[in-house]
Amino acid sequence: MSARVVLGFSGGVDSAVAASLLLEQGCDVRCLYLETGSGEEPSARAGAEALGLPLRVYDARAELERYVCAPFAEGCAQGRTPSPCVLCNPDVKLRLLLEYAQELGAEHIATGHYARAEGGALYMGREGCDQSYMLCRILPRQLERLLLPLGGYVKGEVRALAAARGLPSASKSDSMELCFVPDGDFAAWIERRGEAPPPGELIYNGRAVGLHRGIHRYTLGQRRGLGFAAGRRVYVSAIDPAANTVTLSEGDGLYSREVRAPDARWLAPRPRGPFRCLARIRHSRSAAGALCLPEGDGVSLLFDEPQRAPTPGQAAAVYSPEGRLLCGGIIA
Repeated sequence: MSARVVLGFSGGVDSAVAASLLLEQGCDVRCLYLETGSGEEPSARAGAEALGLPLRVYDARAELERYVCAPFAEGCAQGRTPSPCVLCNPDVKLRLLLEYAQELGAEHIATGHYARAEGGALYMGREGCDQSYMLCRILPRQLERLLLPLGGYVKGEVRALAAARGLPSASKSDSMELCFVPDGDFAAWIERRGEAPPPGELIYNGRAVGLHRGIHRYTLGQRRGLGFAAGRRVYVSAIDPAANTVTLSEGDGLYSREVRAPDARWLAPRPRGPFRCLARIRHSRSAAGALCLPEGDGVSLLFDEPQRAPTPGQAAAVYSPEGRLLCGGIIA
């Protein structure tokens, strides 16, 4: 009997090619589309129909609000910059896939992430297309059942596979925005929720030089949309939610070698003492060499080279030197 797999199916090229590859491996594929308000349901239905696959549509907006939207809005209002996908994968997407798999008696769940799941472990995908960072907070029981058919590919290869198979999503553009903020303006989205903090002082060279538009509109290292012209490049170097201030500098204080993540979620046996690792503090950042020190429920990372703008609320993903994802924590 072929293995039954529940695949997270969005209607995009990644999930469509993942489905096609699973079918070619002889899997019994069932698709689950999670409605988040993105408006992609028609594309998902068309994609599933083209592949001859059954599709269940589940309205996940209540779960998304509880586990992703509310924490994201709260974090931004407190001067942090949470990563919605890191929040969503364990508490919404993979949880609902696993629940549907249990309902169907399916052995596996699958997504179109660019990372490798092998032997109960999670590894980086290929350089330039790795999405393992987004999975750094998933639960071990989710990883045990997870298949990642695109782990050995990069985006261009996946588009070529889609074109060769005549899939309707082959030329569909990538979605780069938050699924629950289709227009991409998350600051305006927070303001529409009535949760935005008020304007406050914008500080430069130790003095107030104007007003910021609310700390939810700023993140460490930002240099655009600051509302202040210094005649040179300046960046957000500090956000103080208690004082409601945003501080600008020419880059002073943006770099740090030490990063703390008090709440680490382990996907591998937790080492007893310090160990060498690779670590990533932002999805777009390459993994860098560091010394990892387990501390209580979390970790401290001492990087070999200073890292730019470690940002509270973002995830810190810790890997073995061979690229196995060991744990993920939230930067303090």
